[in-house]
Parts: sequence; C-alpha cells; structure tokens
Amino acid sequence: MSKNPRRILVINGHPDPDQSHLCAALAEAYARGATAGGFSVERLDVGALDFPLIRSMTDYQSGRFTEDIKRAQRAMEAADHLALIFPIWFGAPPAALKGFFEQVLRKGFAISAPQAAMFSLMSGKSARLIVTMGAPASVFQLLLGGHGVASLERGLLWVTGVAPVRRTLLGGAHRDDPTGKARWLARIEALGRSGT
Repeated sequence: MSKNPRRILVINGHPDPDQSHLCAALAEAYARGATAGGFSVERLDVGALDFPLIRSMTDYQSGRFTEDIKRAQRAMEAADHLALIFPIWFGAPPAALKGFFEQVLRKGFAISAPQAAMFSLMSGKSARLIVTMGAPASVFQLLLGGHGVASLERGLLWVTGVAPVRRTLLGGAHRDDPTGKARWLARIEALGRSGT
C-alpha cells in the first residue's frame, strides 16, 4: 500500500440503529475486510444519526445542518470509495436513507450552488451498493426492474459524479439460513479487503 492508503467510507443505511440487523453485520464485515486490506476506514450508521427531513426548497437551500450531517459530509468528502449497505423496503431504499442523502448532498456540496460553475465534490469517487431484500435478487431485477437500486445508482450517485458504481444484491434476506448468511458475510468481507 502507498503512504496514503485509499480511504473508504462504509455507510450502514438501515434506519434502525439496532446493530443486530443483517445490514449492520454486512457493514461490519466490509469494514473489517477493508481494514485488513490496509485501507483507511470510517463508518456511518444512518439509523444513529440526528437529522430532519427536508420538506421545502427553503430547507434544501438554507436549512440548518445538524452536527451529524456535517460529520457525514466531511467523511464523504474525504473518502475515495463508498460502501453503502441498505435493505429494500417496498421496492425501494428506506425513506430515512433517502432523507439522509437529501441532507448530505445539497447544492454547494455534491453539486454546484446556484449560479456557480458546475463542479462536484463527489467526482472521482467509486461506490459499492450492497443491498438486502426479501425477494430473490433475480425477481427484483427482472420483474421489478431493480428500480430501487437504479434510483441511487443513476439519480443520486451518477448525477453527483460517483463512478464506477458496482452492486451486490442479496435476495432472500428474511430466511433463517445461518450458513447462507455466513457465506454472505465472507463474500462482503472479501469485497472490503479488495476495496471494491
């Protein structure tokens, strides 16, 4: 590794701060692997952060930033790679995760402020989306079109300059299958170790 190791931000996007959820275990596995791989690792748990929802253009343009959102912005700005772990609920990411990104990625941070030259602090970063769901991953992609993931890939990350964005879909997450989940954790830890 170089003197300045690649910086990875691991975001557990589950809205419940309870660390017993599969998403928390996956986030921990990725972070553990990335640390073992020699990367500099920081972690955020969306469910443990304090922030309001944006409800108006005034909120979006000039609403206050909580300390947690300021910390998230600093971590995101410093990162070279984002590992975002979240569940699919009703075909889409949880509302709290979208609310988090609406707070963090405001104009002036992720894209230019109005009347400013176009830029993005997110350009040059890569991302890995690790997504859990009750349905089989093939059903989510083929029958539902994978829109809940595509909205983050294209409507949020691509728009703000993040590329490439890779995805790992884990279907049947509701099943009581300790062996299968242990394989998932090993797979995600390996991704963390490779920094992808």
